[in-house]
Amino acid sequence: MTHDNPLGEFLQARRARVRPGEVGLAAYGRRRVAGLRRDELARLAGVSVQYLTRLEQGVDRNPSTQVVAALATALRLDPDAAAHLRAVAAPPAEPHEPGEARVEVRQLLDSWGGTPAYVRDRCFDVLMANKAAMALAPMYHPGRNLVRDMFLDPATRRLFPDWPDIAEQTVAALRVTADPRDPRTAALVADLQPHDEFSALWGRYDVRPSRDETKRFDHPDVGPLTLRRQTLAIAGAGGQVIIVYQPEPGSASADALTRLL
Repeated sequence: MTHDNPLGEFLQARRARVRPGEVGLAAYGRRRVAGLRRDELARLAGVSVQYLTRLEQGVDRNPSTQVVAALATALRLDPDAAAHLRAVAAPPAEPHEPGEARVEVRQLLDSWGGTPAYVRDRCFDVLMANKAAMALAPMYHPGRNLVRDMFLDPATRRLFPDWPDIAEQTVAALRVTADPRDPRTAALVADLQPHDEFSALWGRYDVRPSRDETKRFDHPDVGPLTLRRQTLAIAGAGGQVIIVYQPEPGSASADALTRLL
């Protein structure tokens, strides 16, 4: 898969996930495809089959905003997936090189001495981290890539008791932030495609941004930790975000984090 046709690939993948009955279509007899046929999606979206074929094959890559909105509705996309559809239907952004986090961001992270915090970019490269984050996990060291470590580093797998869920969330979040037409993203995906677990999740075309939620760790030195993750966007920094982990005050996880530091 070349990943130079993200719009067509996304439409085909999500079309296969919609059952006829979900959109009011009767399913008679045996069907050769899972989900909607191309003509069914075209009818639901109010476009011709020929035009939908051109979109899926990458011949036409510039649908109008009205067509994109109609396709999102017909495919029953949630707001996150609909936003992703609009992104891949737009012209590709300028390729982005690895950036650097600003000095004032470094000062902010260091001021949170007992709170693990790091900065990642839209390709999930770690750009900066404080000592607490690096003590929490090797994957949070600057220069590491969170997606590569999630799938290729055995220590990272052992760190997360809920690894299958965390891996799924990671890939769905990468879909949100990284344009597969960007060379850095394409190289990352190409490196990971031979690994079946990543390939299966990437091929599902799930879209879900990183959100504030609880994550469990099984640290080799201090044992179980349950920490609340917060994601803070850095204004004007080209998609860079700060990830912060905090324990419940007075909890066993707070005590364990103190011992770790």
